[in-house]
Amino acid sequence: MSLRELVILGCSSQQPTRKRNHGAYLFRINEEGLLFDPGEGTQRQFIFADVAPPTVTRMFVSHFHGDHCLGVGSMLMRLNLDKVKHPIHCYFPASGKKYFDRLRYGCIYHETIQVVEHPVKTAGVVDDDGYFRIESTFLQHSTDNVGWRIIEPDTRKFDKEKLKKLGVMGPLVKKLEKDHSITLHGKTISLEDVSWVRKGDAFAVVLDTKPCEEAVAIAQNAKLLLIESTYLDSERHLARKYMHMTAKQAATIAKKAGVEMLVLTHFSARYADLKEFEKEAKAIFPNTFIAQDLKKIHIPR
Repeated sequence: MSLRELVILGCSSQQPTRKRNHGAYLFRINEEGLLFDPGEGTQRQFIFADVAPPTVTRMFVSHFHGDHCLGVGSMLMRLNLDKVKHPIHCYFPASGKKYFDRLRYGCIYHETIQVVEHPVKTAGVVDDDGYFRIESTFLQHSTDNVGWRIIEPDTRKFDKEKLKKLGVMGPLVKKLEKDHSITLHGKTISLEDVSWVRKGDAFAVVLDTKPCEEAVAIAQNAKLLLIESTYLDSERHLARKYMHMTAKQAATIAKKAGVEMLVLTHFSARYADLKEFEKEAKAIFPNTFIAQDLKKIHIPR
């Protein structure tokens, strides 16, 4: 069974603290590594998290404020140094293409990796390669900012007991999967008789936005929602001013969207203790987790 987890490489906002690095979030799903918004110091955080950088197969940038993208260049150079053979797919708002180029080519190095760019111009499906369906929406921040939805493909699962009972074994299973039905001992067995379709899970990432319906829509029925909660509700005037969210607002979005798990992140440096974030959010959405640097959150099937 493939690993399914969210690795928090950093959870601070604009300013890192002694205990919180600039934000960076790695989803390890179906043998791929999806890295979101690598801020400054991300490469080093991989070492502390005991995760190999070549795990990364896709990189996402929600927007080009520094705390969400300053690690892009160093991560690409690290993957280049490690001589990864797989392509690195990079997704980002199209209006920030010049910033992506500056980060990618910000210093001298001999590029050998294959970088596949996916600049996002409009909301909708960004990529669908059979491994993941990637959807986007534009959130409400001070610059073009993309919210992401990652959807696993549906998979067919076989009931081993039913297969055994009907005598369907070995090559017959593959034939049944290919032809959708087989005849065995004079009896027709359909694929649906011995299997079912498991719907692929969806994961949503919403960073840097004021509360908006777009955030609710992109997170609809997600297995896990990773979302910014820069402030507590007592500082909601600051959240409004800077187009961010409070823990209460983030939890309200999770509840409206009907998600299964909520992970809060992107905490302002003004807060040393994050217990109040957990308390504030859990009052609305009990299945809330608080991001902490190097924390690994298991994602159950």
